[in-house]
Amino acid sequence: MNFPDYRARRMRRTDGLRRMVRETRLAVDNLSYPIFVIGGSGVEKPITSMPGQSVWSVDKAVDVAARAFDAGIPSVILFGIPDKKDATGSEAWSQNGVVQKAIRAIKKRCPDLVVMADSCFCEYTDHGHCGVLHEGLLDNDASLENLARTVLSYARAGVDIVAPSGMLDGFVTACRESLDEEGFEQVAIMAYSAKYASGYYGPFRDAVDSAPQHGDRRGYQMDPSNGAEAVREVVLDVGEGADIVMVKPALAYLDIVRMVADEVNLPIACYNVSGEYAMIEAAAAQGWIDRDRIVMETLTAMRRAGSDIIITYHAMLAAKLLR
Repeated sequence: MNFPDYRARRMRRTDGLRRMVRETRLAVDNLSYPIFVIGGSGVEKPITSMPGQSVWSVDKAVDVAARAFDAGIPSVILFGIPDKKDATGSEAWSQNGVVQKAIRAIKKRCPDLVVMADSCFCEYTDHGHCGVLHEGLLDNDASLENLARTVLSYARAGVDIVAPSGMLDGFVTACRESLDEEGFEQVAIMAYSAKYASGYYGPFRDAVDSAPQHGDRRGYQMDPSNGAEAVREVVLDVGEGADIVMVKPALAYLDIVRMVADEVNLPIACYNVSGEYAMIEAAAAQGWIDRDRIVMETLTAMRRAGSDIIITYHAMLAAKLLR
């Protein structure tokens, strides 16, 4: 296949030709929309560092979820901001917690919408770490016990998928065993299997007030320099019973998404995180980029890398553009 007998531009000449040979297709079915939930009623609190995004009370969150469902988005993922925090994050497993209330209300309004719940403690602890601390360090196994309590509370509220995100060793096993023992075998697990200690999380931590009060999370989240370690982590979670595995963040880790997709035969999720969203919004606000075009190009790259599910704050916009 050499020039001039083969001319690659022939199949780029028109929109119809380009569509015929398109290798990667992004669809609304690939999208999941994150929703931040807080106590009270009638609350819509804009997130300054994430223009266009807000923290919602449960009643408002239900409306947001319904709009996502009406737009064709198949799933939402919930993050809770409790009224009070303590050293263990005990509000995370309260049956009257904001996420538990939101799960029940959303499933009542939109029973066919897939509801996922992020299952971590950083939003719930007064120290901002993802579990119980012992002498200033994260106590892995004590944190697993609380994680088991949390996912059970979500299952009892009617969640479809729990999403443990603390990068604790054995967190999938802890979730699977606790769910199965209580008769919730149908509840799926989306593991944050390769979650990196990233600088891209800043706006999210502002939104949910989850920045660590001391130290950082590098002792349990992954070193951004490592790729083979991500594959090991994913393989471990698959062996423990994960139904979906995730890479987080997405944009700077597309090579990791591809490595994981080549290694395992499970649905692959990636999280297009708050910092990635904020960069696009900030540049678009300055008129430096075409926001719609950049959003679609970015999400398509995540699909091309191997993601089946893309958790993104741009889900509503992308769903509109994909119509």
